[in-house]
Amino acid sequence: MQIVNRTLESFTINYPVEGIAPPEKLLFVDIETTGFTAKSSALYLIGAAFFTDGRWQIRQWFCENPDEEAAILDAFFDFISGYTHLIHFNGNNFDLPYLLQKCAQHKLPHSFDTFEGIDLYRRLSPYKAFLHVPNCKLKTLEGLLGIHREDRFHGGELIEIYRNYVHAPTEDARFLLLLHNSDDIMGMLQILPLLAFCDLFTGNIQAKKVQANNYIDYHGQEKQELLMKLALPTPLPFPVSNLSNGCYFSGEKSKGILKVPLYEEEMKYFYANYKDYYYLPQEDIALHKSVSSFVDKSHRIQATAATCYTRKYGRFLPQWDMLVEPFFKREYKSGDSFFELTDERKTDRALFSRYARYLLGKMAKTY
Repeated sequence: MQIVNRTLESFTINYPVEGIAPPEKLLFVDIETTGFTAKSSALYLIGAAFFTDGRWQIRQWFCENPDEEAAILDAFFDFISGYTHLIHFNGNNFDLPYLLQKCAQHKLPHSFDTFEGIDLYRRLSPYKAFLHVPNCKLKTLEGLLGIHREDRFHGGELIEIYRNYVHAPTEDARFLLLLHNSDDIMGMLQILPLLAFCDLFTGNIQAKKVQANNYIDYHGQEKQELLMKLALPTPLPFPVSNLSNGCYFSGEKSKGILKVPLYEEEMKYFYANYKDYYYLPQEDIALHKSVSSFVDKSHRIQATAATCYTRKYGRFLPQWDMLVEPFFKREYKSGDSFFELTDERKTDRALFSRYARYLLGKMAKTY
């Protein structure tokens, strides 16, 4: 067994990891194997990145041959006992179960029960379309940030290199095996700024300025929109913009702009308990029976769910769930709903901060 240490001189992470845990408690983990199934393959390398003495470092436990599996497992689990958070890339599906299966094979009593796990793949993959990437593979995300690897092999190609190394060790082969793992670990450290997009959808966005604007659309029609200027919870690593459900978002660093269509028209508010209402066809409204019972029977009919409404002219903003009440619709079967932009609501920054978080969440799910 060989243990290789490397200090990352002058390396900093451009993401506030302190919000996850103290840096000294974070451990980044990646493994290399000769296959996907622990029973029929060998574990030959465990790599970890950690923060100590003000610097990030990488440590790798390398098997000279498969007989050293138990030794590197013991050494690795002994080392990680002082950490609280394990950060990995798709480790929930592979790395962690594989290590535990290997421990079971060698009758080693190790576990990850005391650790909190953070799977970067799981955190970022829901937003791949929002980020305009075809997938969330580590190398794809690295490319998004302009990160270039020294390693030129993928894990599958290294299997044969390791098997040859076991029978005829060379420094070149050992270098290639360690380099791939090291680059994977570095990749995890370097893509951490992408977590700012997770914060964008789950963090505390603040609406700093809200105003209604008039504009001329592509067809020359005059339209209205609500413009929200936002303070983002974490600086974005690069500018991004997206259009969904008629809403437009653009963000750069710690600032964002969200444009939402504003509709000035007549809409309908539907009463839930329609059996307690009469519908007045001539007035095109529904009135509660306690009032409308005095109306001539020839001018009233029993209201249905589709006719039990009152009409209101105003300015309305879209919503697709019951975020703000009362909510309005154009017609009973309309999928979209709206809430009125009243004078009182115009100055409610807490409401519009919540509305901005809601709209961005809908954008993420729409893609």
